[in-house]
Amino acid sequence: MRIFAIDTALEACSAAVFDTATETVIAHESMAMARGHAEALMPLIARVIVKSQLTFAQIDRIAVTTGPGSFTGLRVGIAAARGLGLAAGKPVVGLSTLPAFAAPFIAADDTRPVAAAIDARHGHVYLQVLAAGGRTVVTPRVVPIEEAVRLARGGKVRLTGNAADLLASIWPTNDPPSLIAQRAAPDIEWVARVGATLAESTSPPKPLYLRPPDAQPQNAAQLARR
Repeated sequence: MRIFAIDTALEACSAAVFDTATETVIAHESMAMARGHAEALMPLIARVIVKSQLTFAQIDRIAVTTGPGSFTGLRVGIAAARGLGLAAGKPVVGLSTLPAFAAPFIAADDTRPVAAAIDARHGHVYLQVLAAGGRTVVTPRVVPIEEAVRLARGGKVRLTGNAADLLASIWPTNDPPSLIAQRAAPDIEWVARVGATLAESTSPPKPLYLRPPDAQPQNAAQLARR
């Protein structure tokens, strides 16, 4: 299966073509950025498909990160994935950013837990904890940083995500994590690898919102209707 993967949920704009038959990345590109995904993504996708020497007719599936992450960034990626899938007649699957962060560590050693954490700002993080075999023991949620540490502790946990250092900074010194892997965004190869394993019927490319956006309508400033 050939997977075209897209990630714009956090601080990168990335795309890759991955072939599950040969376990190889055929082509990929990733640009670090906190904003500007809308302008960068389509040219980046065009470059990656040219590098792959394939057409979208030869792609079997499109995978895209659905969050949590930047409200604007993840919607850019999802819209692009849906548009490409519609135009090429290909299925599109969505996957959470949290297991995409955790996947390479579970693959390397599935006997120890992994906690994936994303900075949700205002003293909170998005958190998911996976135990032996990649089994979810703490479902995706937004919690205060102190609560995240309490939920993730134990079993020589490995920390990853763009809030790994944030959790580590208040971690009890008598029970340190076995690994702290700060990452600005998930590895696009692992977005493709995880996307290849998902069932189309249960993995729609829909935004995963764990809390409402910071920007809210200013109702008090609205004019009264007559």
